[in-house]
Amino acid sequence: MKQKKEVIAYLHTHWDREWYREFEVFRLRLLRVFDNVLNMLSEEKIPSFYFDGQVSALLDYLELRPEKEEIIRKFIKEKKLFIGPFYCLVDEFLTDGICFRKNLEIGLKIAKDFGCEDFIGYLADTFGHSKNVPLILKEFGINKAIVWRGVGDLPSEFVFNGINTVNLVRGYFMDIFSSNKSMEEKAEFLKANLDKIAQKSGNTLLLPIGADHLGIPADISEQINEINQLLNDYEIRIGSPFEYFDSVKFKKKFNDELRDNSKTFILTGSYSARTKLKQLNTECSYKLNLANKVQYNFGNKYNSVIEYAYKLLLKNQAHDSICGCSTDDVHSENITRYNKILQVAETVINEISISQDKNLSVSFDNFDKYKILEIERTEVPSGTQVISSRKGFAKELLYDTDKIPVTEDYTTIYKFLKEYHGAGDESDLGVNVDGIWNSNIKLEIDNGTINLNCGRKIYKNFIEFVRYKDNGDTYNFAPDINDLGEAAKIQKVRVISDGPLRAELKIVTSFFNVNVFLNKKSKLLNFKIKWNNLLTNRLWQVRFNFNKPVSETYSEDMNTLIRRKFDYNYDIRKNLPKMCGLEAKTNTAPMQRFVWANGFGVITKGLTEYEVYKNSLSLTLLRSIGIISNPHNPARTTPAGPPIEVNGAQQIGINTAEFAVGFFDKKNWEEYIEEIFPQTIIF
Repeated sequence: MKQKKEVIAYLHTHWDREWYREFEVFRLRLLRVFDNVLNMLSEEKIPSFYFDGQVSALLDYLELRPEKEEIIRKFIKEKKLFIGPFYCLVDEFLTDGICFRKNLEIGLKIAKDFGCEDFIGYLADTFGHSKNVPLILKEFGINKAIVWRGVGDLPSEFVFNGINTVNLVRGYFMDIFSSNKSMEEKAEFLKANLDKIAQKSGNTLLLPIGADHLGIPADISEQINEINQLLNDYEIRIGSPFEYFDSVKFKKKFNDELRDNSKTFILTGSYSARTKLKQLNTECSYKLNLANKVQYNFGNKYNSVIEYAYKLLLKNQAHDSICGCSTDDVHSENITRYNKILQVAETVINEISISQDKNLSVSFDNFDKYKILEIERTEVPSGTQVISSRKGFAKELLYDTDKIPVTEDYTTIYKFLKEYHGAGDESDLGVNVDGIWNSNIKLEIDNGTINLNCGRKIYKNFIEFVRYKDNGDTYNFAPDINDLGEAAKIQKVRVISDGPLRAELKIVTSFFNVNVFLNKKSKLLNFKIKWNNLLTNRLWQVRFNFNKPVSETYSEDMNTLIRRKFDYNYDIRKNLPKMCGLEAKTNTAPMQRFVWANGFGVITKGLTEYEVYKNSLSLTLLRSIGIISNPHNPARTTPAGPPIEVNGAQQIGINTAEFAVGFFDKKNWEEYIEEIFPQTIIF
């Protein structure tokens, strides 16, 4: 008689804190689901349960069921309940390395406090996988990972950048046991799936049992016993993923990122959905890290406050939140959280600053390098350049508990530029209606085109602003194959500022106004666009046109640079899928703050998607769309979520986009990042 292959099945539920329903709605469902899990563990109806690799769902549960903590600790100690290592299951491409490490630091601290000792980097539903994640897991002593999306044709077991990693060949979504089908139908379904898993596996297979927000069937053990009688090739038993890791060999090595969508959806459009979320996330990540550095240098008195703010940030970085593919109400709550994070970060810096010597400077990077800093004060020192003003209270009044601001204290707050480590040399800036320049770079406006002059090279028609129709959804951009797009036309130009430290132009186009400013000595041209969007279902881009094809890029990923190769002739419009279950390959990719190609770098404040095509590199400024998952999306032939209308994702109203560009060596990219995201503060 043929020996059956062993199938280790683990019971789980994938818990999105918020998605197509809001957090509190899902949390009430969590009470019912996890109450049942605890009852089944207590009655020994199941041997163990894997709680999705994150502790935030457990904390959400305990906030309303505090009386269950003792039994939960007991099951964790007995290795019947597995939690952590993450605080929250965050997106891997929109989360920087600092936040990802905080996610592990906070999650592991909580999980270990509950008594958990065994950890897997469990990333079953994130939209592809960063090559830097295994390296960070190793920093925290974790040598195992489980992945799904983006894996392509790799086997069930492989070594992912030094970490033993399991590929969930058929995904984490296995809800057949909860269906009303007959046992024979369930066995047939399971055999078909196990056959596919077996093609990538050895003699032992791993089978997740569970799905999004799904409870465990009360008769799960009985069902498995019956189905085992109907399976000729497999014997299923309930265990844990840790048993599987101990049972198999890891031989195949893979050291690149996992973004192959030939077998699974990686939902690339989520990196441009709801741009405002990405912009706030970038700002919060930067300012919270800066606040943490400042407080660390002045006594560590704000540790608990910083951790509180990071928890808020990590909740917003959960993949269905930061990716912008949830309901409008969910994302309204995200924005409230982001605003709270900014309030905390800025208050920490300001409270510390009022107790320090005036004009004290603190630098965390390139401390002796020349910089131009933006500073806010009620008085303007000599040798500076005022760039804006507003009404408000001086921070010396707002943050000093021995003082309180009154009406008479409401005054003008100036924002001005100040040279840091300046030599007092003359300005190299110039500006007129034909362009803006300094000794390093020049932007020229000539006959309706924007040219860039860098040294001896002139790039004609280098910068264009374009937009296209979008037939997709929050998960995937889908082009209209008959739409050739439209390019903005320059209508007029005027000088905004001609100062010694900063010069600025306003370029009026048929799409929007584009403000361009340039600082003394800088190699970066800075762009800010603010416009009232009245159009739905559109993709807006800024396109940079080179003299040769763009075959590779270097972009920021977890605070490091990663290299990507591109087929620059690939056109999504000619490659939309015809068969069910496929997602169109794209020439778009996620980025954090930086992308570089052909000697040219772009730094953005929360624009997180770029595209390569022929001689151009395009940056997404805005993608407006009105449905979570369009069942008729031509770029993805099956749904990725519910077809809920989300008018907020159209982003009608005021939108902004900020980025800086320049020609420089990629090895110096962090130096230019620091110019846009300063690591120096003058109190």
